[in-house]
Amino acid sequence: MVNFQKRLENELERLKKRFKIGYELKVVWSPNNSGNLAGEVKGETIYIYDENEKEALKTLRHEFLDYAISKLIEPYKNVTNKLIMLMNEEAYKRKEKLVEALIELMQ
Repeated sequence: MVNFQKRLENELERLKKRFKIGYELKVVWSPNNSGNLAGEVKGETIYIYDENEKEALKTLRHEFLDYAISKLIEPYKNVTNKLIMLMNEEAYKRKEKLVEALIELMQ
């Protein structure tokens, strides 16, 4: 088990060097056949739950690439969320203005 943990760590280092991203990441092998997840990233740690070593390596690569892609699109997601927030604020102001105008008409 200790040897395979080291193998996962070596593979993660290889991925970091190859893609030049994710230097902050570490990997923890925590075999667990009772869960639905094969692996996940929490904070800066990739947790691998697969018991089978071949599958665990595949999961590590999957989680690493998923993390890398998520980091690439994060700025776009942030800008989009800010734009949505601004649009919601503007729509709310317009709605309030209309409500006030309608109240005036009702008097």
